[in-house]
Amino acid sequence: MIPAESSNYHVQVAISCQNRRTDNESDMIDQDLPDLDAWVTYYGEAQIPVLRHTMQELNKLRENAERVNARIIASVILRDPLMTLRVLQYIEEHRRKRQTTDITTIERALMMIGIEPFFRDFQELPLIEEQLKAHPKALLGLLKVTNRARKAAHWAREWAIMRHDLDVDEITVATLLHDVAEILMWCFAPTLALQVRDMQTADRGLRSTVAQSEIYHIHLTDLQTQLCQLWRLPELLLSLMDNTEADNLRVKNVTLAVDLARHSSNGWDDAALPDDYKSIEELLHIGHETLMRKLGLDNTGAATQAPA
Repeated sequence: MIPAESSNYHVQVAISCQNRRTDNESDMIDQDLPDLDAWVTYYGEAQIPVLRHTMQELNKLRENAERVNARIIASVILRDPLMTLRVLQYIEEHRRKRQTTDITTIERALMMIGIEPFFRDFQELPLIEEQLKAHPKALLGLLKVTNRARKAAHWAREWAIMRHDLDVDEITVATLLHDVAEILMWCFAPTLALQVRDMQTADRGLRSTVAQSEIYHIHLTDLQTQLCQLWRLPELLLSLMDNTEADNLRVKNVTLAVDLARHSSNGWDDAALPDDYKSIEELLHIGHETLMRKLGLDNTGAATQAPA
């Protein structure tokens, strides 16, 4: 049971979000909220922004809508975790009563929506760059996390193909969204997100989960799970993002790609990388030299080319 005082706070947060201006002057969170329920309430009502580049690319495709298909549009969406999230939210909000199968990939979602309705309903969306205009350091932090998510999704997809996974697109989406709660924090709580970053910069050995719990006073995995349930995202995607299901090869595929992207973002000399390499080699049944070559590294772990 949520205390009455806390419940009132949740109502106030929801009203604040509902009254949010449409010109992207959103209410930023500059101190941690009282509990997990308050965070869920806030983000449950928030207008999720997308990258400006995403909208620019979609606008180009809109001009030639008769010549594009779901796969082409999906390739743009899948470079933006928050746009990917918006599409999945949309398909669930517009789910037909007779639809019994979950839509777990962006291409299938677009086929369900239709090209023309998609371009009609996904225009003039709030932009991340506008929302974080007054927080340039946070914008840089968000772009770095987004790039990390792209790398993880690329690697996860490549490994899923090598494993002959039943649906590599599901693996791609789950990996891209794995850290979406962290991205949302950069969007809506930039001051706090910068504090987390500063803690980890000061102590490279500090685990991200520890730093996040210290600043936000919640576990982002708990927040993400509740938000995904609130948004009614497919159970399959939730299970693929569940690190506790480590024995599941599909989950391991996602988790190892996320770990490699996170650790390598600290530099290819990060102390956690040797363990990552070993686990990936075991997953794919390949030798160390083969993995290093696929990652664009030499056998010492130094980059010989820009990794994906």
